[in-house]
Amino acid sequence: MKSTDFNLNVFKEIKAGQDYIPVSGKVISREDLLAGMEAVADGWLTAGRFSNSLEKELARYFGSRKALLVNSGSSANLLAFATLTSPVLGERRIQAGDEVITVAAGFPTTVAPIIQYGCVPVFLDIEIPTYNIDISKLEEALSPRTKAIMVAHTLGNPFNLKVIKEFATQHNLWLIEDNCDALGSIYDDRKTGSFGDLATLSFYPAHHITMGEGGAVLVNNLRLKSIAESIRDWGRDCWCEPGKDNTCGKRFDWQLGDLPAGYDHKYIYSHLGYNLKVTDMQAAIGLSQLKKADEFVQKRKDNHLNLYKVLKPFEDKFILHEATSNSDPSWFGFLVSLKSNNPDLRHRLIQYLEENKIGTRLLFAGNMMRQPAFRNVTYRVVGELKNTDYIMNNAFWLGVWPGLNETHYEYIADKLRSFSF
Repeated sequence: MKSTDFNLNVFKEIKAGQDYIPVSGKVISREDLLAGMEAVADGWLTAGRFSNSLEKELARYFGSRKALLVNSGSSANLLAFATLTSPVLGERRIQAGDEVITVAAGFPTTVAPIIQYGCVPVFLDIEIPTYNIDISKLEEALSPRTKAIMVAHTLGNPFNLKVIKEFATQHNLWLIEDNCDALGSIYDDRKTGSFGDLATLSFYPAHHITMGEGGAVLVNNLRLKSIAESIRDWGRDCWCEPGKDNTCGKRFDWQLGDLPAGYDHKYIYSHLGYNLKVTDMQAAIGLSQLKKADEFVQKRKDNHLNLYKVLKPFEDKFILHEATSNSDPSWFGFLVSLKSNNPDLRHRLIQYLEENKIGTRLLFAGNMMRQPAFRNVTYRVVGELKNTDYIMNNAFWLGVWPGLNETHYEYIADKLRSFSF
């Protein structure tokens, strides 16, 4: 059977008023799926030539030194943080009990690795209407135990990288950018993901490009490259690619730890690691998607602007999402907050929108400290997190992904005009 015999029309047009308007989704083409089929035909299946190509192209796209593919954005966050716990880093190594500056408003797996490695998240509030970390509290958050900053660009809107980067440099702190929602965002004429020592990406279908499940760690500090590779690949000391042997030229000449001299380097482990690799089929689809990344990014910007215009007449009711100064966001979503503190109104409004086939989402975990999983977690709070609680009770976001257009936003506007505020 020829590839042309397959029905590869995978994107269905969404008709406003008839179909549900999702807040996120994938735009995947025949070419993307054919790329995945080519990888299947290779019969290699695990990470291979497509994975290698995608890692190189991602590093080039972001201006990073290296990109390492992993199986999800959450795994990327786990790997990025785990890298900074390596004994190889000496005094700068993050250890249990150390503190990491972050925010409580966001997605849980930005913070989970901090806790999973026995460290203490230090929660700062966010600013409205950028919904990013409140930089005025950084000095207050600092303590002798502070080792790193790990924070996300909220819904694609860059946080103040100038201030955060200068603060991290001044105090010798590691910086991890959670860039999972911000592929293609620009801050001060540079792509986000290129500022931190490490940065993370997600290729889940909701994100800017997709390969189903998948993610990546961008390495901007080359000291961390071999550590991250080791932890991603079972913790091994060997740096041979899958299917390769004796890259170092002395496979049976090493003596490390308390192992006997000459122990096979392919089975020497320098870290407690994982297997977080991707398949080559995923990478092939991701490589095809990356070619369209700039097109997708521009469509998200256009949709955000269209939605802003649609919501502008309702600014007596809503606080509208605003870009951080010096930035050009590649928006993941459009966040709307009620101007009045009225959780019952928010609840009624999102139910109304959903009943009218308009997808909504809250800002992920809201205030993470209120979540059941964080009940018995050790953390420190700077300030009162008033804005974090405010968005937990009064905010929601709407979609700007490339599968939507002006007709969807006109429909949303029509339904908002019919709502009883």
